[in-house]
Amino acid sequence: MPTGSCMCGAIAYEYTGEPAVTALCHCTDCQKWSGAAYTSNVVVPRTAFKVTKGSAKSYDAKGDSGKINKHWFCGTCGSSIYTELEVMPDLTCIKSGTLDGGAANHPIGVEFYTKDRLAYSAPVQGVEQKTAFG
Repeated sequence: MPTGSCMCGAIAYEYTGEPAVTALCHCTDCQKWSGAAYTSNVVVPRTAFKVTKGSAKSYDAKGDSGKINKHWFCGTCGSSIYTELEVMPDLTCIKSGTLDGGAANHPIGVEFYTKDRLAYSAPVQGVEQKTAFG
């Protein structure tokens, strides 16, 4: 069962099963959220995801779709942990850098919001490219 946590360990989680998708997201919301060019995500069914330690704080941002992106983070160290998107009501987007044991080194299945890709960030070769969701 894959597990993960924030940087300080105050928040921990686990999920069961295989990811629905693994994705990089280049949207401007993810850029602001991560402080980087994109987020790297392991997307799992919400019913397969469980916080096992602590209580994450959340922040709601309006996404490009006009719907809410609920960002969950550690109130102590500030680590971005996961996101729940209204446009994907049955899925949780785990920030792959929070996975334990090097699990963040997973193959990428798709890149979303390539319309917002920063000029210095090249497409991942052989990976589906989507200008937005859908």
